[in-house]
Amino acid sequence: MKLISSTLIILLMLLTFACKQKAQEKDTFKPSFSTYKTDSTDSIAPVKKNEIFYGLLTPVEICAIFNRLGVPPNYTNLNPISNRDKYLSSSKAAINAGIYGVDFGYIKMLGVGQEMIDYMVTIREMSNKLGIPDKYLTEPIKRIQGDMSDPDTIMTLMNDAFNKMEDHLRTSGRESTAGLMVTGGWVEALYIATQMVYDPAKPDPEVVQRIAEQKYTLTSLLSYMKNYYDDPVVLFYTKKLKFLKNYFDTFDIYFKKGDLEIDNTKKIFRSSGSEMTVTVETLNKIRDYVKELRTEMVTP
Repeated sequence: MKLISSTLIILLMLLTFACKQKAQEKDTFKPSFSTYKTDSTDSIAPVKKNEIFYGLLTPVEICAIFNRLGVPPNYTNLNPISNRDKYLSSSKAAINAGIYGVDFGYIKMLGVGQEMIDYMVTIREMSNKLGIPDKYLTEPIKRIQGDMSDPDTIMTLMNDAFNKMEDHLRTSGRESTAGLMVTGGWVEALYIATQMVYDPAKPDPEVVQRIAEQKYTLTSLLSYMKNYYDDPVVLFYTKKLKFLKNYFDTFDIYFKKGDLEIDNTKKIFRSSGSEMTVTVETLNKIRDYVKELRTEMVTP
C-alpha cells in the first residue's frame, strides 16, 4: 500500500522514540521477550538481520510475513467464501476484499489448488461490487489456472492485482474505500497470527515479535485513515483501531546499539532481533479484541 509523505514522517518520529538503545535504559528496562541470540553481538560471524515492514502492506504482502513463521494448516478460522453474496454494502465489500486477500495468501502457503482459485473468484466478486474492472483479476485467474507450479508467480500476480485495485479506487476518488480494504487485510493478518500462531501458554518470542511489530503499521494505518473521517464507516473503524492502539501503546520495542537499519525506500527496517516489554496479559487482550473486531467485520 502506498503511503503519503506525512505518514513516513510520523513513523520516523515513532521510531526515534521506540527504538531507543538499551544502554540508555539499564535501570528501568526489563524485557519480557527477546529474539536476540545470546551471542549475536559477540560472534565474529555476521548475524542475519530480519526485515520488519513499517509501511501499509497489501493483504498478500502481509501474508508473506506469516509465511516465514510456518503457520500450521487450519481452515476453520478463515472467512468462508459462502459469505461473499451476503456483503451488500460497498464498505463491507471493501473490508472483506482485504480479508479474503489475506485468506487467499494463507491458502496459497498450503499449496491448495482449487480452494485458491475459489478465493480469487471471491475477491473478484468483491471488487465487482466496488466497481473495479474485471480484468484486474480475470487475467491473473486465467494464468494461475494454466500453471499453479510457481508460487512466486502466483504471489506476484495477486500482489499486482491488489495494487491495480487500489490505484483504481484512488484515481476514482475513493481513497477511503481503499483504506477500508487495507484495514480489513491488516486485521485479518493479525487475527491469523493471534489465533493460529500465538500460544499464550508457551509464547514463542519470534511470534511475539511479529505481533508486537504491528504497532508501527497500526500507527501508519491510523495516520492514513484520519484523512477520510467524512466517511462514517472509516470513522467507525478508526475508533475501533484507536482502542486497539491503547494496548500497543503499553509496551516498547528496543534494538541494540548499531543493530538497526532503516530503509525508507522499501519501507522496512532491519535488525538481528529485538527486546520487548510486552506482557502475555497484553498479548491476550490484543488477541481477544482483534477477534471481536474481525467477527464484526465478517458478519454481513
